[in-house]
Amino acid sequence: MSSQPSEGVRKYVAEAEKMLAVRRQEWLVAKKLRFDTLAVHGLYTAREAIEKNQGAIIEPIYASSGQVYRDSDEMEAAQAGLIPTWAYVRIHNPTLGYLEDTLALLESYGLDGDFGCTVYSSGMACIENVTDTLLVKKGNDPINFVATCQIYGGSFQQFNVRKMQERGIEVRWVINSMNMDEWKSKIDRNTRFLYGELPSNPGLAFFDLAKPIALAHEHGIPFIADSTIATPALLRPLVHGADLVIHSVTKIMSASGTGTAGAVICRKPIVTNLGNELVRADFCRYLHEFTHRDQGGCLHPTQALSSMSDIRTLRLRVDAWSQSAMKIARFLAKHPSVEAVNYLGLEDHPLHAVASKYLWLVDAEHDDRYGKPVNRYGHLLSFRVKGGREAARKVFDRLQRIMRVTDLGRVKSIATIPAISTHLQQGEESRKRASIPQDLIRLSVGAEHPDDLIADLDRALAG
Repeated sequence: MSSQPSEGVRKYVAEAEKMLAVRRQEWLVAKKLRFDTLAVHGLYTAREAIEKNQGAIIEPIYASSGQVYRDSDEMEAAQAGLIPTWAYVRIHNPTLGYLEDTLALLESYGLDGDFGCTVYSSGMACIENVTDTLLVKKGNDPINFVATCQIYGGSFQQFNVRKMQERGIEVRWVINSMNMDEWKSKIDRNTRFLYGELPSNPGLAFFDLAKPIALAHEHGIPFIADSTIATPALLRPLVHGADLVIHSVTKIMSASGTGTAGAVICRKPIVTNLGNELVRADFCRYLHEFTHRDQGGCLHPTQALSSMSDIRTLRLRVDAWSQSAMKIARFLAKHPSVEAVNYLGLEDHPLHAVASKYLWLVDAEHDDRYGKPVNRYGHLLSFRVKGGREAARKVFDRLQRIMRVTDLGRVKSIATIPAISTHLQQGEESRKRASIPQDLIRLSVGAEHPDDLIADLDRALAG
């Protein structure tokens, strides 16, 4: 674009500035609302419904691959980045924007300021785009990043195989994420970011989140938190200083299980040792304009609306399912056929205290049922069966109501054996390091009555 925009381009820029000013005011108004209200409405207002969408009460699906411009001036202004645009669905789409607004508001709940969000076709596509954007070399020195070893199996494969084995980008695994000296020993001047998943899938590992965040910032690099299992209903890492929060929106956020989605929510600005000013100032905008555009991984508008429909009841579901999971964990902890139970809500869990420091049901103090802060520990748990691998498989095969599925976060309760499913490709040595034995069964608790789930588990464990 020429250094002097035409009069027509300037007209569209002025029009966009007015629109952005209205949007900014609506953002400020939304930041004063409660979590449940934000989950229901996001940033979709009556004004937008009337002015843009023929009064549609629900956010419409824009089922179009591209955007029509009024003339060449508007196209030039849009493609030059002078005005908001979605242009092409691989770059953006209005329906995706509604989901992004909602997630940015929920994840930054309780914080002032601006935050961005970019959604993807899956959590793995999100992780790839986010981490690749930060893994930029400066000179010939080899680069690295630091990550907790207790993470989802797909994330492990992407880091260990796709990045380290195939591309020579070193991942430095933290075995004990509660040990700050171990985190510190892995960082050098070529480290690009720190990465942690909490609670982890499937072992429910946890750590004192604020400490590695502070350590990352001491070294001028960002901290990325995968908070899929907790969701913003229980944990918002941005509140504790994280720069980027990743979600597999596929999971409990989209509990109906109609498709996959991923999202990253960013602080503005993030801490980074990269020289790219847009990456630092507005990471999610950079993803939209460059990484997302060039690498794809775009979310379908239909799935964006489906995810929004589920998210509207997020806090209520997380609360109810967490209570069911607690009841089931206590039953399993007393069962004579169970070796051990991993659930952060159990008082004798070694990480119960640190989890209780961070996992709080959002707005419980404003809920008439509670009237005070309340800990909740999520819908996911895992347990080991006495008798080892074969005994665990027999128990697993005898489940009737609980479905044998590799997914999690569904409205229906489901179970899997991670060592033969989600973490199979990780290999025995890496699974041992991440505390994923062959006799571990992962249980994702859904909306059924917990007594029926307990009865199913009791039958399966009895043989």
